Amino acid sequence: MKNYKSSQIRNLGVVAHGGAGKTSLVEAMLFNSGVVNRLGRVGDGTTTADYHPEEINRKITIHTSLVPCEWEGCKINALDSPGFSDFIGEVLAVLRVVDCALFVVSAVDGVEVQTEIIWEHADKRELPRLVFINKMERENAHFFKVLDDLKEKFNTHFAPVMLPIGQAVDFSGIVDMVERKAFSYGNDGKAVEIAVPGGMADIIGEYREMLIEAVVEADDELMMKYLEGEELTPEEIKEGLKKGVATNKVVPVLCGSAIKNSAVINLMDFLVKYCPPPEDKSTEPFSGLVFKTLADPYVGRMNFIRVYAGALKSDSVQFNSTRGKAEKVGQVLYLRGKNSVPTTDVPSGDIAVLVKLQETGTGDTLCDKDSPIQLEGIIFPVPTLSVAIQPKSKGDEDKLSSAMARLLEEDPTVRVEKNVETKETLLIGMGDMHLDILMERLKRKYGVDVLMSSPKIPYRETIRNEVKIEGKHKKQTGGHGQFGHVWLRLEPLLNEPFVFDEELFGGSVPKQYVPAVEKGVREAMEEGILAGYPVTGVKAVLYDGSYHPVDSSEMAFKIAGSMAFKKGAAQAKPALLEPILEVEVTVPESYMGDIIGDFNTKRGRILGMEPSENKRTKVKALVPMSEMSRYAIDLKAMTQGRGSFSSAFSSYEEVPLRLAEEIIKKAKIAQEAEK
Repeated sequence: MKNYKSSQIRNLGVVAHGGAGKTSLVEAMLFNSGVVNRLGRVGDGTTTADYHPEEINRKITIHTSLVPCEWEGCKINALDSPGFSDFIGEVLAVLRVVDCALFVVSAVDGVEVQTEIIWEHADKRELPRLVFINKMERENAHFFKVLDDLKEKFNTHFAPVMLPIGQAVDFSGIVDMVERKAFSYGNDGKAVEIAVPGGMADIIGEYREMLIEAVVEADDELMMKYLEGEELTPEEIKEGLKKGVATNKVVPVLCGSAIKNSAVINLMDFLVKYCPPPEDKSTEPFSGLVFKTLADPYVGRMNFIRVYAGALKSDSVQFNSTRGKAEKVGQVLYLRGKNSVPTTDVPSGDIAVLVKLQETGTGDTLCDKDSPIQLEGIIFPVPTLSVAIQPKSKGDEDKLSSAMARLLEEDPTVRVEKNVETKETLLIGMGDMHLDILMERLKRKYGVDVLMSSPKIPYRETIRNEVKIEGKHKKQTGGHGQFGHVWLRLEPLLNEPFVFDEELFGGSVPKQYVPAVEKGVREAMEEGILAGYPVTGVKAVLYDGSYHPVDSSEMAFKIAGSMAFKKGAAQAKPALLEPILEVEVTVPESYMGDIIGDFNTKRGRILGMEPSENKRTKVKALVPMSEMSRYAIDLKAMTQGRGSFSSAFSSYEEVPLRLAEEIIKKAKIAQEAEK
């Protein structure tokens, strides 16, 4: 694969709701450009872009694939991204590094949820985009309904640059609204020019007017000419369209069938002519952004990089400005799916892959050490669905730890945490499918079988009454005995986990034994009263006791303190506490009732509501952690994937008695089973 100038490169993010056909579209582009000699099929697992085992098995895109093709003197770097919400992090990385987004929309299903979500992210980046209405050959396909759907959902100027000739089973070709030509297609995808169907004259006139209206919005001079009633020349329309796309004021709409390779050639021509190239910064010092990392079992770690300025050369030393470290760059590769070709250098604007870098990860900037710069990074979503994991085989702890480190390198939307209280390792992902695939990958790539379970809730225990209690440890064993004797006052404590104090007088307990008593109380608090959960919210006061000049020891007073606490806490009306989360949910206004109703069923308390951007509302609530374990899935179901949430620990509150009895019963059964 040869090097291209910036002006000859098109960095294209191919995005869609799952199942719209974007991978098939990319495959057709490869076929048309001669990269492959037969069209691969997603259903057969034979496409160039979806080559990972989990993609072939599930027949969906999970990893972004770099799939370049050369067309009409240009290089189209197509980045085929996932279409399911669990993998939105991959899409956000793509949107960060491309110069244009191609939205693939099903002519049957119209604008689906993930399309709306990705569109919002593209809006934030003010990214140029175009729409390809796919599956025109399918039953119930309807181009004009989908076009109306686009106009209703998104506030922008859509320019229909293609109209279908027939729809569904009658789909036979397209009319190019810019060139005013009509085409039909054979099985090889080649366009055959035909006469414009006479019966389409009215509709062509109507939609050409829509195209011109969208184009003039992007150019003041064309707008003046249009308003004065002058007819625009074909060249003016083309230049206006090109400018409108580049400035994100016009979104062209094309149509065809990826699976039949109909109108894909016209799409490729359009991409070359009208999509913006990367800015030419070939004379500036090198800088580039790493936007994806893969751990390949044969090649090693692979870093995907977009070059923003200068040239990236193989066998060079670059500076990682994100981490402040030098990085030795060895071999540089051009990648197409899983196939790679080595290159000596990558010019400004192009995308390539680096292998076996030591320091560099996703989101890092590499640059010239003499001209350091830090490019804008990638903001990844925070994962919200947690599971507890442990290796199926006891001896695999180290193996699992090493494998998890590799997964974290590859996927910035994964978190691994160690819960100190429950002693569980938590794997946190974006959803059920995400976690399932991570489990598969651990087994397939790293040979670790993992057991998953729901995370334990870190309950606590406390007391509600004040008590005074005696603790005496006395033991005679021949020679020195053991003697420790204390009186404790236990009091409920608000806003603090534990306070220890002493009110001794007259030397009833020597000062050197006081720390031992506190240690005994603390250890007893860790073991709990009701169900083995740590105790919190207690003040323990050592106010009296006695000692033996020979038999007393720190150990004896520690045991006495522990005994006193256990006995006293059981009499002090103990209660079970549960962690409460402060939850913030952002949803479209139409889902507000569902969210509030659901929180009511989860024992939640609404704190307030406030408007957010894009006609959304932010709801804040306090909800028990035990009710939130599957909320990532619940919210997705309630809002069709349109909602998002975050949560943070707020406080501990008493568990309602009926629920507390169930929790305590289960905890005691589990304790018995462990003995």
